[in-house]
Amino acid sequence: MTETPGKGLVLVVEDERPIADLVRLYLSRDGFGVHVEHDGDAGLAAARRLRPVACILDIALPGLEGTDICRRMRADGDWTPVIFLTARDDEIDRILGLELGGDDYVTKPFSPRELVTRVKTLLRRASGPPEGDRVRTLGPVSLDPARRLATVDGAALSLTPTEFDLLGHLLGRPGRVFTREELLASVWGYASHAGTRTVDVHVAQVRAKLGGAAGLIRTVRGVGYTADA
Repeated sequence: MTETPGKGLVLVVEDERPIADLVRLYLSRDGFGVHVEHDGDAGLAAARRLRPVACILDIALPGLEGTDICRRMRADGDWTPVIFLTARDDEIDRILGLELGGDDYVTKPFSPRELVTRVKTLLRRASGPPEGDRVRTLGPVSLDPARRLATVDGAALSLTPTEFDLLGHLLGRPGRVFTREELLASVWGYASHAGTRTVDVHVAQVRAKLGGAAGLIRTVRGVGYTADA
């Protein structure tokens, strides 16, 4: 069943039906359309067919796992925001999901209201800032917030919404050292010391995509990160 109200369609892939129904209820109340699948293969097919505005993927699914769905989406060039749901309280699983291109994760049990808030935060970032926001340039890296375009030496980068905003935040104040907690609050929209490993993983992903320009993002040991030519 697919419902498509005004805020766009969110794909939920969750094999535990009571959880899927709860997520559907809260997203629908907030004006989102919702399409639910209960196994990984059907979830990937739905992502390719429906082109949702965001995906909520359980990690442990029958068939393809949520991480496999995300990996295949990214391989297809699909950078739709992805939030992982996981009952696994294992940092390795969470980091793997982020390294494969996920934007955020929520550990079960979770607040459905918080999950909806995170979806809305991701979509606000993906839609970009007000038109006319200044282009940010540092060395060979250029970032145009209005066009949601980042380049290195003129070559476009394939960044997730979170990676784009993280890079933009660092480039916005070159030389300024941001703590992990500051980045988590400003880019992800929430503050939690337990979530700062998320920042490290995304910084590593951005550096990998910057290639030879990766050195522009420096680690300040014991503090956080800065962008500096």
